[in-house]
Amino acid sequence: MRLIFTALGGYGHSFPLIPLAVAARDAGHDVGFVTSENFLPEIEKAGLAAIPAGISPQEAFIEELEKVEGDPRALPPEELYKIMGRVFGESLPRAFAAGLEPVLSERRPDLVIYEAMNAGGAYAAKRAGIPCISHNFGRMAEYDAGDEIRERVRVTAAEFGVEGELEAAFGDPVVDICPGSVQTPEFLATAKRIPLRPVGWSAAGDLPAGIADRDRDRPLAYLTLGTQYGNSDVLTAAIRGLAVLDLDVLVATGPTVETALLGEVPSNVRLETWVPQSELLPYVDLVVHHGGSGTTMGAFGAGLPQLFLPQGADQLANAEASVKAGVAVQVVEDELTAEAITEKARTLLTDTAVHDAARALAEEVAAMPSPAEVAVSLPAYG
Repeated sequence: MRLIFTALGGYGHSFPLIPLAVAARDAGHDVGFVTSENFLPEIEKAGLAAIPAGISPQEAFIEELEKVEGDPRALPPEELYKIMGRVFGESLPRAFAAGLEPVLSERRPDLVIYEAMNAGGAYAAKRAGIPCISHNFGRMAEYDAGDEIRERVRVTAAEFGVEGELEAAFGDPVVDICPGSVQTPEFLATAKRIPLRPVGWSAAGDLPAGIADRDRDRPLAYLTLGTQYGNSDVLTAAIRGLAVLDLDVLVATGPTVETALLGEVPSNVRLETWVPQSELLPYVDLVVHHGGSGTTMGAFGAGLPQLFLPQGADQLANAEASVKAGVAVQVVEDELTAEAITEKARTLLTDTAVHDAARALAEEVAAMPSPAEVAVSLPAYG
């Protein structure tokens, strides 16, 4: 079977498609992965045929922000939402649809699997008369900019003769990596759902020295704000709050935070720019993070308690759902102090009810179909 996977690239929501694409290749399918230029190295590291198309979300945002008079950082939220609407509802879909059309014409795939936020993937496939399915990146949460994106998507969808809503995958089946117990009830009630176990993927890399053979009697906290939401003030408060506990702290600062801004850290804290997260989580006892879908789903699968420090986008919704599931607590911006983080982290490490809930959720994740199992079922959708 000839398959095309397509993702926007350049941000965390594109990574969840890689495990299924790899499994599809290993199952004998002819797989091509179409994405923006800056994400091609990640696809190549996975051993997949990488095909450039479209532009990255970062490029699209730069184009929009260049039109702003004055300092873009001073824009009120409603203006930022409009920019997000134009980026995800117009700029990216049009660019990807245009880039995908010649690829689909040349390769004539039997099925297109498009990232849930990549409407252009659906437009190009439907215009070419090729069956397609969506692949989400976690819980189907409502964004602050949801109304703006929804309205802009309606405009571009009409241009391509497509009916329906992006959030409903235009009526297409959806590969869903979120365990049902924490997925949005409305989505569960209406979607043509293809459950898929969330399997983390990161480029091959070595764990920091001493992690794999460390003393497991001493807890290890993993602190990250992901690749897009780095904030030195938040990281500093979290480091101070965690370091006073009897544990070790591994911090992935991400590409947007200069470690010098964090100052001198205590001896039980280690700073790394990047770690292979999927390989690290089995050695971790507590995850302290922003609430990105990748880290949230990874912690679910690893059966780990989570302390959320949500920064934006879908992170608040992920935090709220995880708290409701009994596997997490959150510290929102107005309450974010080192002392609050100390208290919450101590509770998560010792609360048996949280650990029981986390184990139960991990068992639910383990029972979901694996990428290999879903890969062999893909011909049914072509």
